[in-house]
Amino acid sequence: MRAPEIESKRLVLKPLNTSFLSIKYVKWMNDPQVIKYLESGGDYTIFKLKSFLKDVEKKKILFWAINIKKTNNHIGNIKIDPVHSNHGTCEYGIMMGDKLEWRKGYAKEASELVIKYCFDNLNLRKITLGVVEKNTSAIELYKKLNFTIEGRFINHVNYDGVLYNVIRMALFNKNYI
Repeated sequence: MRAPEIESKRLVLKPLNTSFLSIKYVKWMNDPQVIKYLESGGDYTIFKLKSFLKDVEKKKILFWAINIKKTNNHIGNIKIDPVHSNHGTCEYGIMMGDKLEWRKGYAKEASELVIKYCFDNLNLRKITLGVVEKNTSAIELYKKLNFTIEGRFINHVNYDGVLYNVIRMALFNKNYI
């Protein structure tokens, strides 16, 4: 399954691929604020990013570049992976790389597009995610999107020698409730 292009009022989500390779993107992946709670980043080069994007192109996953419609500016990525069709579930993740575009509602808008796609087009019943408990801005976003807390993993991840709790959250398709 490949990610289709989808649009909202202000955004276009395009399948992530090597056309998004840029020094700007490399800088995101090395920016401590951007990658603070991500599983990757901190040692990126243009070559490592190119390799990553080539791998994304080979896989059949739902992975989008978030672009501002008016400017075509790539500001982040959003993905649904893996999708478990037999269970009707999937895992959600988002990264807003362009700090100049933070706090403008783009993460919420992109997420709403992807949620709608998952529920309406893929007929999934549940979207799940994991978030570091200290990542309060992400948790605030997820609550606005109506995700609810399902559980907590204590001292689950290690970032820079510090153990953090991870909150597991879920959003259910109302057609299945």
